[in-house]
Amino acid sequence: MKPSLFVVALGMAIVGGPAAGVADPDCRASRELLDLGHPLTAAREAVAKDHDLRIVAMGSSSTQGYGTTSPQYAYPAQLKLRLGAAMPGVAVHVSNKGIGGQDAEEMAARMQSDVQPQHAHLVVWQVGTNSAIRHTPLEKFARKLRAGIDIGKSLGADFILMNLQYVPAVVALPDEQDYARVMAEVAKEKGTGFFNRLAIMKAWYNDGMPYSQFVYNDGLHLNDFGQKCIGKLLSMAILRAVKPSQLTGDAKAGN
Repeated sequence: MKPSLFVVALGMAIVGGPAAGVADPDCRASRELLDLGHPLTAAREAVAKDHDLRIVAMGSSSTQGYGTTSPQYAYPAQLKLRLGAAMPGVAVHVSNKGIGGQDAEEMAARMQSDVQPQHAHLVVWQVGTNSAIRHTPLEKFARKLRAGIDIGKSLGADFILMNLQYVPAVVALPDEQDYARVMAEVAKEKGTGFFNRLAIMKAWYNDGMPYSQFVYNDGLHLNDFGQKCIGKLLSMAILRAVKPSQLTGDAKAGN
């Protein structure tokens, strides 16, 4: 294992203490990659003032949970489970708004109708893979990202953009890095969080983890391990941005 990587085991709680079961040393990300790059002001205030956190997981099939053996393994369900456990006394709500096959344009079109009724403090927008597969022009892709973020922000929500997954079907594309680059640029421009799923999963692979450990047999979607691990790492990133221990006095935010 590379020195720059720290281990976060699936058998361990977010607080870092041991839990029942076998610890799996392969769910990992560098500290740098768990930095969302922007504070989650609305989410932080909701936790501090109301002891409430409402999240909308906007996305396509990997948000919906395709490739898992149970919906509870999809990363939105893992967010609810892990954030709730890490912040006792805070009501955590996660609405899964994943629709398989949709791209940035289709998701931006339903941003208001899916976010507004939930009174969301935070939108996690998983996007990019279907746009890359369909070869959506990069300028159009960026425009739709901006439009979706603007709608959500107008409703008072923070944003985290989650980029493409590092899987064989995506790696085979000629320009997947261009879509990831555009997403990072738009996140910086619009002042949103950015969860670099592509780089996190690429680090798994480069460090010796075979695709079979985290990729479903279609070569595109994440399996149970992949989804649960992304859910765990994203939970940790959100906790670091919200810093609940400073707000509630009893939250179990991990390092």
